[in-house]
Amino acid sequence: MNMALACFLAYVLGSIPNGLVFGKLLWHVDLREHGSHNIGATNAWRTLGKGPGFLIFLLDFLKGAISVYIGMKLGDTALACVLAGVFAIIGHSCSLFLKFKGGKGVATGLGVIVMMMPVPALLVFLVWLGVVKLSGYVSLGSIIAAAFVPVLAWQFGYPVEYIGFGIFAAAFIIIRHHANIGRLLSGTESKIKAGHR
Repeated sequence: MNMALACFLAYVLGSIPNGLVFGKLLWHVDLREHGSHNIGATNAWRTLGKGPGFLIFLLDFLKGAISVYIGMKLGDTALACVLAGVFAIIGHSCSLFLKFKGGKGVATGLGVIVMMMPVPALLVFLVWLGVVKLSGYVSLGSIIAAAFVPVLAWQFGYPVEYIGFGIFAAAFIIIRHHANIGRLLSGTESKIKAGHR
């Protein structure tokens, strides 16, 4: 029962569309009408600037981290933490408040990984940062970094539940980037550039 409650709370928390709420509240901009039309941190960065982009990233990151904490407290097992993290990511990407649409789950997923596997999370972040710096493509960095999650979970000897989460998270994030993959292959993907609003 506690595990089910943790999953429910994680899904509701994950569903909060920070990019949409704070974009409208603070900057009077609906991110769904600009750039990639995504409510996540990357589109906020491109559309609104570095500060707003970082704020949205942090808030989405916290959704994942807090959800795992809820899983720890209510379930107190590796499986409870994993399921809470999974439901937070699903909530972010299939929001209860946006007719089951949403972001791609990268920032929320990183929040989950930091709580469950801090050292692999740091390495994944460094991989993401390195790819973005070298290529200029946030999507490429996210795809490659996601692929490293299950590998690092296995290399560092984490429980099988965490490795399973890594496989799920990698597959989910890569699938959510299917349109970006098409644009990367065709050479039409946009590089990261902060907005000037």
